[in-house]
Amino acid sequence: MSWTDLEGKVVIVTGGAAGIGLAVTQGFVEVGAKVMIADFAEETGQKAADEVSQKGSGEAAFARCDVSSKADVDSVIAKTLEKWGTVDAVVNNAGINIPRLLVDPTGKEELTEDVWDKVFAVNVKGQFLFAQAVARVFFQQSKPGVLINMSSESGLEGSEGQSVYAATKAANHNLTRSWAKELGKSNIRVVGVAPGIMETTGMRSPVYEESLAYTRGISVDELRSKYGSVSSIPLGRSGKLSEVADLVVYLASDRASYLHGTTVNLSGGKSRG
Repeated sequence: MSWTDLEGKVVIVTGGAAGIGLAVTQGFVEVGAKVMIADFAEETGQKAADEVSQKGSGEAAFARCDVSSKADVDSVIAKTLEKWGTVDAVVNNAGINIPRLLVDPTGKEELTEDVWDKVFAVNVKGQFLFAQAVARVFFQQSKPGVLINMSSESGLEGSEGQSVYAATKAANHNLTRSWAKELGKSNIRVVGVAPGIMETTGMRSPVYEESLAYTRGISVDELRSKYGSVSSIPLGRSGKLSEVADLVVYLASDRASYLHGTTVNLSGGKSRG
């Protein structure tokens, strides 16, 4: 038996096919949990499930999901229940960022309604849909459960070109607090995790880098040179994806049974501003 005592527990990880989500999935499988990867990337997601299942005492499966679609979310819940009979925790990890300026005189990278709606649909609506769906399962099964909302260390701060992203992450912080007040009386814990500067995951596309560099008024080369900057981090280094996974696994376990309604800032000591 591991220290976390999560053997056989069933966890859904949204956006679990790559980056932080994949690290979290691996973390759960290593301690014997069963993980349903809910991700939009079908080929990547299935490959991740197959590979992760070989690396621990647990197992992983994949279900394609657009987290902003209620039908997809309900389908993931149904597939998880059909496969394993229960759900013990959900990690709301899926998220996107589309850098845009509020006003761009050139019209190249100006924030539009479509971009605003898309980022909010994934980052906020997606968390709402999964939280509601899994809470219903917890109520129906009369069992405790854990809901973990992934946020961002800079979510209440924002930076040039990332106002819509910052707005969604601030919403994630507040949803964690609000749902905790509602669900705590039913022994459903709600906690948040706000990673700071993490090691590069390979998920940054050239298009994303070009947009982000443009909104910050710098070149792509300058942007890339700043990725590794740790001058604002007291510990003097970027965080490891495995460190995020370790925290999430701990929060899902009964070892964290009195942690509720708070967001843990995992940032090496870096704080907003």
